[in-house]
Amino acid sequence: MVLDNVDFEINSSEIVALLGANGAGKSTLMKIMTGIYTKDFGMIEIDGKEVQIGSPSDAMVHGIRLVPQELQIVPDLSVAENIFIGAFPTSGSGPFATVRKDELNQKATEILQDLGIEKINVREKLSAYSISEQRLVEIARSLAGDARILVMDEPTASLSEPECKRLFEILDRLKTKGVSIIFISHFLDEVFEICDRIEVLRDGKNAGSFSVDETDHHTVLTSMLGREPSDLYPEHSNAALEDIFVVNGARKLPNIQDVSFKVRQGEIHGVFGLIGSGIEHLGKMLFGGTHMEQGEVLLDGEKFDPQSPNDSIEYGVGFVSGERKSEGIVPDLPLQDNLTLPYLKRHKSGLEVSTRSQSNLAKKWIDTLGIVTSGPQQPIGGLSGGNQQKVCIARWLVNDLRVLILEEPTRGVDLGARKDIYAQLRKLSNSGLAVVVISSDAEEIAGLADTSTVLIDGKSVEYFDTPIEAPILMKSAMREIAV
Repeated sequence: MVLDNVDFEINSSEIVALLGANGAGKSTLMKIMTGIYTKDFGMIEIDGKEVQIGSPSDAMVHGIRLVPQELQIVPDLSVAENIFIGAFPTSGSGPFATVRKDELNQKATEILQDLGIEKINVREKLSAYSISEQRLVEIARSLAGDARILVMDEPTASLSEPECKRLFEILDRLKTKGVSIIFISHFLDEVFEICDRIEVLRDGKNAGSFSVDETDHHTVLTSMLGREPSDLYPEHSNAALEDIFVVNGARKLPNIQDVSFKVRQGEIHGVFGLIGSGIEHLGKMLFGGTHMEQGEVLLDGEKFDPQSPNDSIEYGVGFVSGERKSEGIVPDLPLQDNLTLPYLKRHKSGLEVSTRSQSNLAKKWIDTLGIVTSGPQQPIGGLSGGNQQKVCIARWLVNDLRVLILEEPTRGVDLGARKDIYAQLRKLSNSGLAVVVISSDAEEIAGLADTSTVLIDGKSVEYFDTPIEAPILMKSAMREIAV
């Protein structure tokens, strides 16, 4: 049973945070509320009256809208078309129906203006705008049908700090208009900034209810984890050996212009930058997903020029994408298949893949990393974000791996799973692996990295050869270099 007699309530014009470790039941509760799952028992009430929600369309009828963690947009359609997708104003019917574009654009403009969003042209293709602006359009879509209850799942996971502030201003505006907002996040600072109340789930049960004004981070964390929280980051290492992975003047326009850094064996090197600095593209280029136009990469002193990800795998370089849902997993495949994807040939028996070999390896990493799952055969799409991420890391943990590159390794991952992931990365580096962590989280780079590089506008502007504090990284990224 995923949920066990869970209660949850929200008032009009209220923002309530729903918190809990990965696997606590947050997603299941929200999927029941939005009609994706059906409940086994219990009831849902709106305005004091019991309602039946058996499908997403039922939820929409009652004014419940979901803004999922991963963007669900159609980039080649216009902003207005994305806002009203599936509900275009039309003239006529059937195959002869035509979209009333002037009305469509006018309504979309009114919704954006009502949210205080003035700079987005509803006639432009959505692909012309940044991820954060696409996120705002997705919120506008949820309001196109008179939303009363807005469920937001990790809405700030891919936003910079200024973009988060802009989003919070919009949420405050919605709150004053009577919209109720359920805010799912792993970032406690923003929860305390924007929310009125906090509801905590743990192991599928209610674990705590708090007024933001009457509690603190420590109390909420203890409720989430079921124990006293301890230090999140493992100790830094000073036992690094010789340079193993060296990047000199890497260039791939328009996003990567001039990037240089080095990573020693047994070291975690952090690459920090704000969203849009180039960090979203660097890892894929180094892994051979795109081809570097200029510069060089050395692996153990030898030129490393992968023409494809397969080349990188052959040379012992692994990559964990920051876009877990679209690039990191195959949701409908079992955990064991996802875990063994890069090295399927190592699990062959004759002409076929040995499911026993896959299962044995999966069981090993399930136990070692504490992956919460029903077993190796469970489709990975049914796992929580943190457990999916553990699988994405585990797939590279083979004996001949030399360098592991990770983008945003804990995006959408709760604090308990983050600690497990950080501990595993430190264990890997201590065993001699060179680890590159590319992240827009200054606290993460400061807490985890032994050395670090800062990116601005596709260029490396600062290299630190010792662990550094987060404020210094932020100042460097904002062109206020402080050493």
